[in-house]
Amino acid sequence: IHVGEVQNLYKSSKVSKNSQSALLTLDLHGCTRQDALIKLDESLVVWIDAAMQGSYPFVQPVMIVCGCGSQILSETVHTWIRSNNKVSNAPKVQLSRRRIM
Repeated sequence: IHVGEVQNLYKSSKVSKNSQSALLTLDLHGCTRQDALIKLDESLVVWIDAAMQGSYPFVQPVMIVCGCGSQILSETVHTWIRSNNKVSNAPKVQLSRRRIM
């Protein structure tokens, strides 16, 4: 996800290289839906602060790890993202696959 200045959230190409090196991660493995929401809300304050202390465009990339399981956490995170105007989905990163012979 991207967290930060609302007017710059969807300008994903403008996330500075410096913020990429300080990628923040939240691991929600083993959390209940309620625990995950509490952790997300608590972390959001820290992430926004990190974005505002950074450089223009004041957007911080964050990785949220949900695991696979029943997708309850994944759906919870998706709903949480949509309910927070200072959070957006980051563009999907295309992973390159090596050819194995």
